[in-house]
Amino acid sequence: MEDKIRKVKQVAWISGVFTALVALLLLLNYLQLSGSEPLESKALTTLVERLVSEPDNQQLTGEVRQLDLLARKAYFNSIWQVRTGALLMLLGAIAFIVSMRWLLKMQFSIERPDEAKAPDKTTRTKTERWLWGAGGLLLLFGAVAALLSESKLSPIYAKSPLAKGLNEGVEQIEIQGTDSLAAGDSTALADSLRAEPEIPLNETTVKQQYNGFRGPFGQGVSTHTNIPVSFNGPSKKMVLWKTKIPVLGKNSPVVWGNRIYLTGATASKRMVYCIDRLTGAILWEGKVDKIAGSPASSPETTDDTGLAAPTATVDGKRVFALFANGDIIAFSHGGQRVWARNLGLPDNHYGHSSSLLTWNGKVFVQYDSQGHCKVMALNAETGKTMWNTPRSNEASWSSPIIATVKGKMQLILQATPNVAGYDLNSGKQLWTVNCMSGEVGPSPAFGGGLVYAGNEYAKLVGINPTSGAIVWESTDRLPEVSSPVYYKGLLFVATTYSVLACYDATNGKLLWEYEAKAPFYSSPVIADGKLYIFDTNGKAYVFNPGKTVHLIGTSVLGEKVYATPAFSEGCLYVRSSGNLFAIGKPL
Repeated sequence: MEDKIRKVKQVAWISGVFTALVALLLLLNYLQLSGSEPLESKALTTLVERLVSEPDNQQLTGEVRQLDLLARKAYFNSIWQVRTGALLMLLGAIAFIVSMRWLLKMQFSIERPDEAKAPDKTTRTKTERWLWGAGGLLLLFGAVAALLSESKLSPIYAKSPLAKGLNEGVEQIEIQGTDSLAAGDSTALADSLRAEPEIPLNETTVKQQYNGFRGPFGQGVSTHTNIPVSFNGPSKKMVLWKTKIPVLGKNSPVVWGNRIYLTGATASKRMVYCIDRLTGAILWEGKVDKIAGSPASSPETTDDTGLAAPTATVDGKRVFALFANGDIIAFSHGGQRVWARNLGLPDNHYGHSSSLLTWNGKVFVQYDSQGHCKVMALNAETGKTMWNTPRSNEASWSSPIIATVKGKMQLILQATPNVAGYDLNSGKQLWTVNCMSGEVGPSPAFGGGLVYAGNEYAKLVGINPTSGAIVWESTDRLPEVSSPVYYKGLLFVATTYSVLACYDATNGKLLWEYEAKAPFYSSPVIADGKLYIFDTNGKAYVFNPGKTVHLIGTSVLGEKVYATPAFSEGCLYVRSSGNLFAIGKPL
């Protein structure tokens, strides 16, 4: 019994001292907060004052955001310390009270002489009162300190120069068992505002990113895994965050590292948006203005194309964006404007929609306009034209892809009347096959040594780019907007009349088809060995891409979708009619 009493007494002493120490630290923390403002900084205040007079200074904006976010990182660390300290104090106090009650119970249970029993009862009552009083004081002492600290910290965040701006438009989703990431409250967000570590640009690293329309080299195949196959936008199942994009556009998201890029445009405004991949916060907004040669008014476009249909492209240093009025611009990952120029106003009655590609220091532009078609390579660092190849084609809305043919990369384009390959370094046309007609919107696909091209009111063909010969052709199911994708000997085609079809890529035989309830504008893409596609109603379909139809599951986003999703680190990113969604498991 004496041995037990000694051990319980040790627990009581340790828990009591621990609780008192934590309570003291909470009080000292409050006294420290009383003499300072965690989010105030002379350097930050000075930069904010400069920013008021220089609102278009992107470099200054980046510096302000970085300092502000680092300050708020310290703020949220303080919040965490206070809350953790309060919890530890509570647990320590409970341990102290329980151990003291146990200790007293054991002490008074020991046999004593009869004459000592009467005073023992009085002593026990006094001791218990002291116990509850001391324990209560400890709890009250620490709790008051914690509450004072919390009340001191709570209003401070709203004073942050950029707190409102960074959170505006971001809906954070509470996920069971995980704290949602609020814009600006995580180390990841603070780190992401620093310069993105430069990634050596080679074929392997590009395939690890999602840096253009339909991913690496425009081919529609992602190497990322653990992508969700089931989610629900309205109920927020598997939705990590949803960010409202201030200016609308029909382009798709692209990803480099922890940054997502989108563009938007109206008749009076053109914007590039950089969004934090982990939190959904808009890190910076790049204005596209004051460009020499830019037309005074925007061209007429249809609603399903708009003024910002081309998807941007990004490399390890810059993001490149193109708009319907011919403006093309490059920003650094930190939001600094690098170069901008106007390529001439395109004459496309729906609006220009051909997306950009970048590789090996070049930005490739398919610029097919009525009466004037060309393909160009611009210097990624300066925007100057490296080569410019005229094309004998009609206006198109297709985007280029890059494919490796006989060990050498080439640029492949399709438009009425042909499909053609071009040398990446010189722009020389390497081969051409006349097989297209109509208003060409889909992009080509490549795999198994063949190039695949198709268009509604024309045909679907498999072309040998080495010989320039048509290997097979079909008129069964033809794309009009959505681009086909090749995967493991199969070709998948989505149509505007709600059908997804699968072909044998070697001979063009139609293997199966699946009829949805709404048209497909979004292109089918492969990720994690599965085929993902959205219809215009925002319903997502996930298939096992095999020779027989195997629908794994469907999901509902709850908003219209015309864009093609992007993938990165176990997450799916999709742009709806007004928002950007991040879908995945808790980060």
